[in-house]
Amino acid sequence: MNIILMFALALIVLLYFWIAYNVPILIVGVRHALRANRKKKETAGKSETKNADLPTVTIVVPVKDEERVVRRLLDALLRLKYPPGKKEIVMVEDASTDQTPEVCREYVRKHPSMIRFFHRDRSEGKPSALNYGFAQAKGEIVAVFDADNVPEPDILEKAVRYFDDPSVAAVQGTTCAINAEESMLTKIISYEEAVWLKNYLQGKDTLNLFVPLTGSCQFIRRDVAKEVGLWDENCLAEDLEMAARITENGYNIRFAPDLVSWQEAPSKISQLIRQRIRWYRGYMEVAIKYGRFLKKLEKKTFDAEVTLIGPYVLASFFLSYLMSVYFSIFPVDAPVLLVMTKITLMFTMFTLLTAGVALVCATRPMRIKNILWLPFIYVYLSLQCVLAATAFMQIMFRRPRRWTKTEKTGSATRNPARSALET
Repeated sequence: MNIILMFALALIVLLYFWIAYNVPILIVGVRHALRANRKKKETAGKSETKNADLPTVTIVVPVKDEERVVRRLLDALLRLKYPPGKKEIVMVEDASTDQTPEVCREYVRKHPSMIRFFHRDRSEGKPSALNYGFAQAKGEIVAVFDADNVPEPDILEKAVRYFDDPSVAAVQGTTCAINAEESMLTKIISYEEAVWLKNYLQGKDTLNLFVPLTGSCQFIRRDVAKEVGLWDENCLAEDLEMAARITENGYNIRFAPDLVSWQEAPSKISQLIRQRIRWYRGYMEVAIKYGRFLKKLEKKTFDAEVTLIGPYVLASFFLSYLMSVYFSIFPVDAPVLLVMTKITLMFTMFTLLTAGVALVCATRPMRIKNILWLPFIYVYLSLQCVLAATAFMQIMFRRPRRWTKTEKTGSATRNPARSALET
């Protein structure tokens, strides 16, 4: 029993640390959002840039079995406001079994000077397709979009301004759910993205902490990507691993709230489960790989490792639920544990309240009634804890690592021309 109590106390201390560390970052992001409502955020390269000074950009898009969404993507990419001679689109089609190759070739015939198409007979996952596309890229900046994305027309013009700072190696833009109104699930996911990007990552950027890449709507200097070794083809979270490597090499990653791209959120629980288990396992494995960050007493690398262990903390929350059930069935005489458990509940309620304020501030226009979604978000987060625990068990039992693709339907309930995160 003493071992169980010691383990329970250690678990609670971990949760204390996690909440106490991340809530201030979220609060900073919320404050920034409130200020942004009163005054537009000033960004590097605010003034207009002459075409002659603009860097060349290659847009790399890995696609596989995306006939339902690839036309919408290509139309959006062709509408981007950027000098034609300074941008190119590289489509890497990864052994599709539907009409995706035919659709891509159709667009190449219509726009031969803008789009280059590469077919691969064997699919080896998104990281491999990204590396293949990078090898074909000619631009100084490489932009990555998933097949379901619909970037706003001015995204390239805004993105390249961040690279006026030579210390910036990569920029992560904002992704918004294009199908937010499709179901309660997609609505909650859209709110999750709003809080995560508009508040939490904004807080990290403001404090000059570790900003992770999320896999789409991201921009990387071509020479830096080549220097650090491109994307890890054996990793389930290749975007995150790339961000860790960039940070380890002393470069900065910026979060850009004004770079907006719309994308499809999972509309089915089964899709969400497969996607998140892959994400969480990828995070966990990258956390192990970069455990050496803890040896460096540097703000950014320490924050990077704390970020990477997030899914482990989610799994710990699930374990704490199980332990609460155990202690309710088998009461123990441990006053310290009971007090810490009550404090943990207070911490949790405070975190939810902060998330509620963040949710109100992250939407345009701000709506107080959004806070009514908190009970549903709590249930949703509980599911995430279960999925993180599942990913952890896959690692423990050495289950095969599989890069599973999230199916897209082409559903859209919002007009991408409207302001980002407008709900």
